[in-house]
Amino acid sequence: MKKRLRKIIIAAIIFVIAIVIGKIQFINVDENVISIIQIILYILSYLIVGFDVIKKAVINIFHGEFFDENFLMSIATIGAFAIQEFPEAVAVMLFYQVGEYFQSYAVKKSRKSIASLMDIRPDYANLKINGNIEKKSPEEVKIGDTIVIKPGEKIPLDGIVTEGNSMLDTSALTGESVPREVKVNDNILSGCINLNGVLEVKVEKEFGESTVSKILDLVENATNKKAKTENFITKFSKYYTPIVVFLALVIAFIPAMVTKTDILEWVYRALTFLVVSCPCALVISVPLSFFSGIGAASKKGILVKGSNYLELLSKTEIAVFDKTGTLTEGVFEVQKIVNENGIEKDDLLELAAYCESYSNHPISNAIQNAYGKEIDKNRIVDSQEVAGKGIISKIDNKEIACGNMKLMETLGLKNINLVDAIGTVVYVAIDKQYAGYILISDKIKEDSKKAIQALKNVGVKKTVMLTGDNKEAAEKANQELHLDEVYSELLPADKVDKLEELLKNKNEEAKLAFIGDGINDAPVLARADVGIAMGGLGSDAAIEAADIVIMTDEPSKIATAIKISRKTLKIVYQNIIFALIVKIGVLLLSAFGFASMWAAVFADVGVTVLAVFNSFRALK
Repeated sequence: MKKRLRKIIIAAIIFVIAIVIGKIQFINVDENVISIIQIILYILSYLIVGFDVIKKAVINIFHGEFFDENFLMSIATIGAFAIQEFPEAVAVMLFYQVGEYFQSYAVKKSRKSIASLMDIRPDYANLKINGNIEKKSPEEVKIGDTIVIKPGEKIPLDGIVTEGNSMLDTSALTGESVPREVKVNDNILSGCINLNGVLEVKVEKEFGESTVSKILDLVENATNKKAKTENFITKFSKYYTPIVVFLALVIAFIPAMVTKTDILEWVYRALTFLVVSCPCALVISVPLSFFSGIGAASKKGILVKGSNYLELLSKTEIAVFDKTGTLTEGVFEVQKIVNENGIEKDDLLELAAYCESYSNHPISNAIQNAYGKEIDKNRIVDSQEVAGKGIISKIDNKEIACGNMKLMETLGLKNINLVDAIGTVVYVAIDKQYAGYILISDKIKEDSKKAIQALKNVGVKKTVMLTGDNKEAAEKANQELHLDEVYSELLPADKVDKLEELLKNKNEEAKLAFIGDGINDAPVLARADVGIAMGGLGSDAAIEAADIVIMTDEPSKIATAIKISRKTLKIVYQNIIFALIVKIGVLLLSAFGFASMWAAVFADVGVTVLAVFNSFRALK
């Protein structure tokens, strides 16, 4: 990008110098010498900024692609040189390169290597050898080896737990908001994070076959599989360029043969015709319209990484959502407090918060956040964690127990009704007497329901949810959101498979947008026609894999982005139609000799200026 910008600036400076030299009267210097210097400067400026275009045109001709925008720009500008319209030739190529620079700037600036940002890739594995632990690269560990995973570490390889128990943060793989408990003989997947206990794991898959490695491959392959929408000018040139070149050849030779007049006059007209045919208005206004649209979107907190994604977004008919962190808050909150046996709700919450105060578990944090007051540690005499069951603390000479049903049964409380609810239930007992429970779960974003309705209002025909959460949690969320289809308990590979199925069954012209926020969503974001990441809380991997980023974490902004994209496309088509009508009119006049070169240049520049002003409307 810097190299290209340098070329444009140097070429522009030389171009201005050439024009200025022609305007200054030099004493005792032959005018022919001045003209030669001026022509040399024009050629030098042209070659600096236009050599790559000519090179591409020649290479494409050898590959059988004759009529693209590179060929059009080359033949038109070389034609301008042939009829000694040097400033026009250089200016046209300069404008073209500036347009191309801005067209690619947003994409190149925003996109980095996805693999380098995949935070789930483990740095090392703690390999157990003869009772000693050695740090090794995950690639060096073999099937059957034993690895040790300490609290806070990423699980480097798939395997089976042989010793220890712990809670795992599986959100990177499944999007599941509730940590999963694992114990001896349970299978665990690489990419998860060990939260509290020390685990010894027997490796069952080499790194190349592990879950984390497969996710990396999925992202890279999905990016390669995505169809790139052709640049508008390329599509336009496929039809426009051969017609213009054919007509120029007809003008150059046929009239002279029929009328038996001077062939040079008709060749001059043909070259004038070619110069007029240069689509300056389109070259400048089309990318400018797109980037005005991108600017308008950024004001609303929507980052669009390229004009092609804005074009694709306007054709969106299927919106596919992840659940956790996208449609829901992605954080634990106390949803319900049920008190029994004479204790007040506030007192139940207070005792639970004190009981959980020494734990950093997400469930404990949710209870403490709901309590919202400072914890007086002096009130806590003793606190111990019962692995896989909960916590028992001594507070104000009372034994407070907070945990799952297994903890209640350990305390001898067997007649408690099992709570059937979506989320994590923390049962509370005071001095071995059941006191009630606290329900903790993720909650739907206030904006999500509005988002689904807004998408339907802008013409999105189908809304779908793909989630790693369990079926009950997914169905509960859909009771509020009213999506058309819901698929639950999906791993990243399952999400990609389901997305492939949706892509296969959709209308060819319709586009599918996927909206997600987690590392586990990166492969699906990359594979969708348009990947949209929730950028406020989303992972780096998801943001990099996405084509569009909603910086405010509001899913309703997707409908806003679609509206902006459609308005932008409307302005683009206005510019195209207006430019073509004027262009065709001037071409006809020049073919019959009624339009001089300067009249043609004026008409072309006038159309360009009007198209540019119209493009700025996309900013609002």
